[in-house]
Amino acid sequence: MNGYFTSAAAFLIEALFGFYMVIVMLRLLLQLVRADFYNPLCQFIVKVTNPPLKPLRRVIPGIAGVDMASVLLLFVLQMAKLTLVALAGGMTLAVPGLVVLSIAELIALLLNVYMISILIQIILSWVGPNSYNPVSAILYALNEPVMRPARRILPPISGIDLSPILVFLAIGLMKILIVSPLLNVGRGLV
Repeated sequence: MNGYFTSAAAFLIEALFGFYMVIVMLRLLLQLVRADFYNPLCQFIVKVTNPPLKPLRRVIPGIAGVDMASVLLLFVLQMAKLTLVALAGGMTLAVPGLVVLSIAELIALLLNVYMISILIQIILSWVGPNSYNPVSAILYALNEPVMRPARRILPPISGIDLSPILVFLAIGLMKILIVSPLLNVGRGLV
């Protein structure tokens, strides 16, 4: 019976932290691509992430256009999530392992955000091609810096854009070549 409560606690921790971390990651990425922050979806993201980020920004400046307060918040949230899940399972984590696992998980989150956002953009292009809505505008702003180089390598063929396949392959390779080794190192240090 105790295993069920541990699994339920781990699930709730993963879900709540994961949801908020996706929102913070989206804010960071949308700032990097200079998305339209008057978009209703961007306004929601800003309002939800402002409470922890405003005080952090007073102390932590941005570097080269990167909001380091968002990066630090993501890192702290990821470390807290891993620590709470470990504690729910009756384990403790060594700090070096926790740091490496957090970095690996954040890279995986970034790759997953891009994979899912590109997939949603593809589906929206099938359902309502050439139609404007706030979500499609944000997805275009977010994904275009990744899709543009892929389109140069693999241009549309007879009006069909196959560049998302190329991006999905690159994301899959990054998960295998970057995230998996980092996870293995982190687990070894725990």
